[in-house]
Amino acid sequence: MIRVDRVALSGLRARGHHGVFPKEREEGQTFLVDLVLGLDTRPAAADDDLTKTVHYGIVAEEVVAVVEGEPVNLVETLAERIAQVCLKHDVVQEVEVRVHKPDAPITVPFDDVTVTIIRSRA
Repeated sequence: MIRVDRVALSGLRARGHHGVFPKEREEGQTFLVDLVLGLDTRPAAADDDLTKTVHYGIVAEEVVAVVEGEPVNLVETLAERIAQVCLKHDVVQEVEVRVHKPDAPITVPFDDVTVTIIRSRA
């Protein structure tokens, strides 16, 4: 197992139109995304150089664009798309993506629904 450093972003918030029900597609809802990016931060730290690490501001914008973008039926599909966007950054070796759907159409009281996936280059 490769040991990597972690850069985390929590609570990225965006409105999307994902879901299997027409109301979800029409009205949309808020999704929250937590990311843990696995990478080696030593080269960036040694040279104090942003170009040698992941620019988490850009990653955040890209993730929000995915959530706000083309609707999908499943949160699992949304999480996979987010993971693939994160792995396009050369220094990112792995990513953990947690997508929250706090307004999911469930008929009983609940706090949150999440899907968590882990993807890597290997």
